[in-house]
Amino acid sequence: MSGRGILMILLIVVIGVALKHLFYPWGSLSAPTLPLNQWWGDEEEPEDWQAYLDNSSEVINNRLMYEESVINDLKGQLNRPLHLTEPMKGANFEYGFNAEALKSIIKYWRDDYLPRWREREIFLWQFNHFTTDIQGLRLHFFHLMAYDDQTIGKHHYPVLLLHGWPGSVREFFDLIHKLHQTEPDKENKYIFNVIAPSLPGYAWSQGTSRPGLGPAQIAVMMRNLMLRLGYKKFFIQGGDWGSIIGSHMATLFPENVLGYHSNFCTLSTPKSIFKRFIANFFPSLFAPHGFEDFFFPMSHKLLSILEETGYMHLQATRPDTIGIALLGNPVGLAAYILEKFSVWTNASYRYYPDGGLTERFKLDDLLDNIMIYYLTDSITTTQRLYKEYFSKEQTTLFLDYVPTYVPTGCVRFKNDLIHFLDFQLEEKYRNLIHSTYYREGGHFAAFEVPDILYNDFISFVQKFERLTKMKEYKREL
Repeated sequence: MSGRGILMILLIVVIGVALKHLFYPWGSLSAPTLPLNQWWGDEEEPEDWQAYLDNSSEVINNRLMYEESVINDLKGQLNRPLHLTEPMKGANFEYGFNAEALKSIIKYWRDDYLPRWREREIFLWQFNHFTTDIQGLRLHFFHLMAYDDQTIGKHHYPVLLLHGWPGSVREFFDLIHKLHQTEPDKENKYIFNVIAPSLPGYAWSQGTSRPGLGPAQIAVMMRNLMLRLGYKKFFIQGGDWGSIIGSHMATLFPENVLGYHSNFCTLSTPKSIFKRFIANFFPSLFAPHGFEDFFFPMSHKLLSILEETGYMHLQATRPDTIGIALLGNPVGLAAYILEKFSVWTNASYRYYPDGGLTERFKLDDLLDNIMIYYLTDSITTTQRLYKEYFSKEQTTLFLDYVPTYVPTGCVRFKNDLIHFLDFQLEEKYRNLIHSTYYREGGHFAAFEVPDILYNDFISFVQKFERLTKMKEYKREL
């Protein structure tokens, strides 16, 4: 496509978005008031909420095991002949998941991974797994607490880790080990109580059958979970959906959030889009020196987004249809999810015969995530979140237009799907104290580059501490 054609597409998109938001606010708004105990359970809402809380607030330690018959059934499905259409000549992942690469992965899954399933199961249960009822739904989460003798001489805080789609809490394993250090390390002055929930409808967290459970309502549930566990103030780290939910928590409950750190800071208000359009003509004025290619040329970034978000349109309109196609279909499920771990990790991997899946990940780790989706039958309930996010009820909360004054940190990894300039983000995040760039890493940063993400988060916490001490010093004057 010519440069003129790309510019024309860009103008059409900008104008289309502007028209869509014509009657949306241009300036800032006050935070909406959301019900703090909205009911999402399948049964009728209890008349006596206090009695419900008294009877359902117990936190239960779980170690879910799967019967051998379940694993044998999966082996049987993977053992069926694969009738796949041969890939186009010379195509790798450019048409989607390459059939030859898929055959290789299914063979490894069946003949190597599954015979070691009990070992992988033990690995998956290395952390403390808990469940508790929140607003009618049974939520699953990891909870790792530091003992008093571990916190001596350490900076000790709670941190809530929030994942996205098509990930799970499995993404956080390496990061959790770094945050909740179990081995004495005199050089490391930080230790965290780590809480990593499975979002409602994901993995072992119950989904709802009631429409309306979008990111804003999940933000309420996550805050209620933290309060139940005794944390009135805490940090948040998240990407993908975890970024949006974490942002909503910081916006709605600033009294509870010490700081919000995200590896996927976004803002799609009309003003933000207009700012990006203007910045495209003067890149050096708005992007930090040496990192202009994170944002520009805008036409290239736009075309890439258009190519990579077809799944979003499908899941935001007909999530149950694709859910039916994938539920109980391990081969289709693996292809659908692993394609995202290929291209969202690095767009150039589409030109690799195997999608570059093992360039940054171990196949066992990727299959752990697939097993979680498969064993919990959660693919449909995870996709419904897209439908809720784009609903009128959710968009008219206008949470992107509500300023967030909580200390905020945004880390950008070069190969992620999209990046926003500080020039755009400061419209909402009025206390953006930390903004960083890394050429290594993509969308699944906690999974791919946990060391870099951890060090960046610690840097953010250190800036938060300096800011807090400065405020205390000024109060004392």
